[in-house]
Amino acid sequence: MGLRVNPTYRQRRFGAEVRRLRERAGMSVAEAAALMGMRQPHLSNAEAARTGLSPDRVRLLATTVGGISTTYIEALIELGQSSGKGWWSTYRGLLDDPHLDLAELESGATGLDNYEPMFIPGLLQTRGYAEAIYRDGYANLSEEDKEAAVRFRIDRQDVLRSEAPPEFHAIVHEAALHLGLRDRTVMRDQLIHLIEVSRLPNVTIQVLPFEGRVGFGSGFMVIRPIVPELATAVVSHIERDLYLEGTQAVGKYQGWFGKLSEQALPPIDASVPPDARLGKNSLGLVQRLLYPLL
Repeated sequence: MGLRVNPTYRQRRFGAEVRRLRERAGMSVAEAAALMGMRQPHLSNAEAARTGLSPDRVRLLATTVGGISTTYIEALIELGQSSGKGWWSTYRGLLDDPHLDLAELESGATGLDNYEPMFIPGLLQTRGYAEAIYRDGYANLSEEDKEAAVRFRIDRQDVLRSEAPPEFHAIVHEAALHLGLRDRTVMRDQLIHLIEVSRLPNVTIQVLPFEGRVGFGSGFMVIRPIVPELATAVVSHIERDLYLEGTQAVGKYQGWFGKLSEQALPPIDASVPPDARLGKNSLGLVQRLLYPLL
């Protein structure tokens, strides 16, 4: 098997984790390669995500380090066995790699914590809303590229209804609910969709109101796999999203998300009778904004 030319984020993450294990063991590449019965270039290529490692070699390296949980080791092995292929593969060549990396990470997550200050989160957007965003905000893209991006965004949402869906917690700033679109029916349908999708047992949606404390200016998502040490924080940027890893870096965003959740209104819960909703809440705010659009 030849070396990978364009490894995915998960494959790069596997290589980075292997390098961290080796460094924790206090071993050089040559020493670790000798321990695992392989040539030095093979290990160098594995750390650079150009190739993988067998499960036995991963376990041997982790055992040498000591104090590594079995859960982490098995999750790392699974990460290393990733082919990088999935439903998103059909978009390869149509969209940039970061789009595909995000979908791959979401597919293996047990939890997704998403904060958005200006737009409805991609996993909650209607097709009409996504089309409006790409039509008005991405003038430099061709019509074909816009259509591919919209289809991809809608296809991503299948993860919320998959066989083993992740717990999705979205915090949306109230500013996103006031976004002016050419067609008012687009925002009407989007607000209705927020209420409907909140009925899914794995979906929690909160609104951060204007009168609350100022939220972050950039959106971000914390993607949580079964092992916390392998979590990733994806920070939105107009040019290219920033992928952060490591317990300290990701922990900051998890902490900030927790603070935002405390400041936000109680989650949308369409199952609660109107007379049982005391005080301000996310559903009440959405309904207030929806009423003039009906």
